[in-house]
Amino acid sequence: MVDFDVVSLPETDHVAEGDTAPDFTRPLVNEEFWEDRALDDVVDEPTLLLFHPMDGAFQATYLYNTVDDHGWADDVQVLGLSISSPYAHKRLLAERGEGVRLFSDPGAGVVEEYGLAHDIDGMTGITESRPAVFLLDADRTVEFAWVASEHPEFPDAEAINTAIDRLVD
Repeated sequence: MVDFDVVSLPETDHVAEGDTAPDFTRPLVNEEFWEDRALDDVVDEPTLLLFHPMDGAFQATYLYNTVDDHGWADDVQVLGLSISSPYAHKRLLAERGEGVRLFSDPGAGVVEEYGLAHDIDGMTGITESRPAVFLLDADRTVEFAWVASEHPEFPDAEAINTAIDRLVD
């Protein structure tokens, strides 16, 4: 049995429902290659934008298993983002995240702009993203937002299903 403590995360001023998701340009990784892409250039349809800790963290594995289990990539475009390198993203996508593409943000600049920065205990100078889910319309307006308030915490898959259904119907 895995033993860990639940830790409350500090309040954050994150991107919220009704906001326009900030644009950024970072390497966007698919199963075959990566290239610098701007969020604005790839969001031209409903998009589920997922922020998560490093790819090796169990939260990332759980999140992309949930994406696969619920078939979200069949209903909307699914994009992820973490501080992991494109190489780590390719390994993650080889195992899960069918139809998903991942932005690489090793400097955590996008994570900070979205108000999701979380310093990793015991790793001085390393910032990663707290888990977060944003459902965007084709104009990058945030239609649904969920941001973790404790560690570990996972989004409510049924709430995401409902938000996706509401946006695409």
